[in-house]
Amino acid sequence: MEQRIERVRLPDGTDVAYAVTGSGPVLVYLPGWVSHLELGWAFPAERRFAEALANGRTLVRYDRPGCGLSGPAPEADLAMLEMEVLDAVIRSVGAQRVDMLGMSLSAPLAVRWAASHPETVDRLVLYGGWVSGERLGPPRLREHVLGLVKQHWGLGSKVLTEIFAPDADAAFRAGFSAHQRESASAETACRTLAAGYDIDVTDDLARVTARTTVIHREGDGAVPLAEGRRLAEGIRSASMTVLPGRDHIAFAGDVDALIDGVRRGLGLAVSRRRVLSLTPRQMEVAALVSQGMSNRQIAERLVITERSAESHVERIRSRLGFRSRAQIAAWYVHAG
Repeated sequence: MEQRIERVRLPDGTDVAYAVTGSGPVLVYLPGWVSHLELGWAFPAERRFAEALANGRTLVRYDRPGCGLSGPAPEADLAMLEMEVLDAVIRSVGAQRVDMLGMSLSAPLAVRWAASHPETVDRLVLYGGWVSGERLGPPRLREHVLGLVKQHWGLGSKVLTEIFAPDADAAFRAGFSAHQRESASAETACRTLAAGYDIDVTDDLARVTARTTVIHREGDGAVPLAEGRRLAEGIRSASMTVLPGRDHIAFAGDVDALIDGVRRGLGLAVSRRRVLSLTPRQMEVAALVSQGMSNRQIAERLVITERSAESHVERIRSRLGFRSRAQIAAWYVHAG
């Protein structure tokens, strides 16, 4: 699959980037945390998760203002700004009704949209979400995390990764820590976390009419299972699926079980997943690209023509749906 990057502007001129993948009814996938559409597409685990969702749906992902490919964020309440972003993106793709996937912070944000715009949402899937941010931890702990992210974003991104993905391997944790730092500044990350702690959708739950599926991992260390149960209990006729595991990040841990749960919530059949792969020669070329080599240098190293080296790089880009050598390099580092 390939993603197509589009842009839309909010009424105040704020630039929002969004990506479109697949075909079928529209599924809007709200960013649960800081995000970067291109870097996320180059991160094998995240891309695999996204492609599984795009099988049978037109998957629409976006970077909220201040993150990834979007422009700077205006001084505005994040929850209110998110409603403007959703309105603009949904209008831009030309959809009258959509399915919606909210994960982590975007779960309560999706609830707020579905409650205030019931005519636009058919199915709602919420993973790792909460009703009240105050219940994510005691005040002193929340203040400590915010201070760490604001003052030491490098260390803060590593600490958050340990909380978000305690069972992931070292390579995944290192890659995701860097992914967070490259997706947003310390100021934006701190602002986003603070918004998550501040949001409370208790009064929104009863107004959600969309068919809703709530999914939560039993040992989620970032968001207590009790908060997932509160979402399910507060939304009329919502169903609850509890999965084993401790990882909060959707594409960490037993990803297949979560993908199956999300697809069932969307009314889609469970599908076989494919793993992105390259031929041995293409992997060899990708390794050299990750070392910063030019086509000429690759040709000299492999004793082939420069034109052949260029062709290999282009085939890799086409196979993986990438637009740049930097994406190939990032993919190889994470895949290796």
